[in-house]
Amino acid sequence: MLILTRRRAESIFIGEEITITVLGVVGNQVRFGIEAPRHITIDRAEIHERKRRAANGNGAPPQADPSASPSTAAATEPAPQEEPNGNSVDK
Repeated sequence: MLILTRRRAESIFIGEEITITVLGVVGNQVRFGIEAPRHITIDRAEIHERKRRAANGNGAPPQADPSASPSTAAATEPAPQEEPNGNSVDK
């Protein structure tokens, strides 16, 4: 891994097509601007991982923890009913 130090408004070039510019730093958050051709996909790590899992057929949400107490377990609600005209009906 290459580690670089940049300040606000300074940039990093990746090849001839990609430019990453530090737009600002607030606390522990850094804002980047990324210029790249449209054919290059740019995702945050968690989105990239979700897409990768979905592509591999492992995109199902994790199962509820059976050891979780009822107060912390997620409640499931039935789906709203629909009228023939497509409007949802709350019961």
